[in-house]
Amino acid sequence: MRKILIIGSGKSTSYLLKYLLDKSLSENLHVTVGDLDTNHAKKIIGTLKNAKTIYLDIFDKTLLADAIKSADIVISMLPARFHIEVAKDCIIYEKHLITASYVSPEMQALHHDVKAKGLVFMNEIGLDPGIDHMSAMQVLDRIRDIGGNIILFESFTGGLVSSESDNNLWNYKFTWNPRNVVLAGQGGAAKFLQENTYKYIPYNRLFRRTEFLEIDGFGRFEIYANRDSLKYQSTYGLDKVKTFYRGTIRRIGFSRAWNIFVNLGMTDDSYTIDDSENMSYRDFINAFLPYSPTDSVELKLRHQLKIDQDDIVWDKLIELDIFNDKKMVGITKGTPAQILQKILMDSWTLGDNDKDMIVMYHKFGYELNGMKHQIDANMVVLGENQTYTAMAKTVGLPVAIAALAILNKKITTPGVQIPVSKEVYEPILKELKDFDVVFNEKEVPYHGYNPLNI
Repeated sequence: MRKILIIGSGKSTSYLLKYLLDKSLSENLHVTVGDLDTNHAKKIIGTLKNAKTIYLDIFDKTLLADAIKSADIVISMLPARFHIEVAKDCIIYEKHLITASYVSPEMQALHHDVKAKGLVFMNEIGLDPGIDHMSAMQVLDRIRDIGGNIILFESFTGGLVSSESDNNLWNYKFTWNPRNVVLAGQGGAAKFLQENTYKYIPYNRLFRRTEFLEIDGFGRFEIYANRDSLKYQSTYGLDKVKTFYRGTIRRIGFSRAWNIFVNLGMTDDSYTIDDSENMSYRDFINAFLPYSPTDSVELKLRHQLKIDQDDIVWDKLIELDIFNDKKMVGITKGTPAQILQKILMDSWTLGDNDKDMIVMYHKFGYELNGMKHQIDANMVVLGENQTYTAMAKTVGLPVAIAALAILNKKITTPGVQIPVSKEVYEPILKELKDFDVVFNEKEVPYHGYNPLNI
């Protein structure tokens, strides 16, 4: 019996667990899920004999070590900052490790030790990062194999709500960690490359520098730039490319409305608000506005940010019930970002039968035999319900497939790595097609960078 330990059982683990449980008999697997709260995992596991849940506190060194020692491979679905604790024990007890998170400097520093022990520490093997890497590298390698010279690469991803469950003016619901949504774009200016020119967008302008994107059959979207698009330029072998641009997808109009919260300072996570536990939602909004003995909170906000009463942005703010003087924040010493997240979760949490949607788009420009060519590729995945979401599918399935491939010695290259080699991306992308996670490619006339027709 080959033993898989999954640490963490949050929203992204439903398909991960289902895949491994479905394979447990044919692949001789036993799955253990360790978490502080195992209720979510227990619902998926049910009465299956090849799986169990255990209480696991990663800060209890004995519990963590015992759990890792008993496994053949470890999957960490914890928040990114906690992977390093798991990784250190995986080296000590010589266990392979998989995470869906970005490679931190602390994780990268383990590369020599991991490689020396012949272990695979696969990271960034979820959706974004993950499927974006694999699908991009598959096309880039194919272009290079025929002698093409790549001159442009753009990549955009969004976790959204499907049209049938889209019932709010923001055209948005939380499909992944709400905290990451609230803090998106912070920590430095967005940086990318367009036509051999470095471009920068500071946070206070990020959500007003959007561009349009059309996906066949799904309509028009907007994108805003990721914080550092160039992080993967060398990794993808694109040091000489003229355009390298990565971004996030939203429905049209989301970013302009979101910018209201940015301008007011409500996405700030660097300080706490006094007496926040006794604030109403209305009090919270008022804390960011000037004092007036006569003007209402609504009027002050409209005047401060120059929002007309008939502007759709105003309707979006009203819909969130942010001016309610009965609903309480209830968070002690909360940061503005934490309080805003709580308010948004009232309106943007997926209902039991809501369906989410993942949209990913790549654009490749290249030269071959003196001619310029372009490939557009997109992937749209729809969720089933609140548990089996498109987000859980596109994060969890690549993790699960990679785990089995490592156990079966189909992926053997040791070290701390991300999925950009053919050894990794070819089998995983091939199997993902069985689950309708598929990229649709088409050759189109080359039009380079065009912000109105990406």
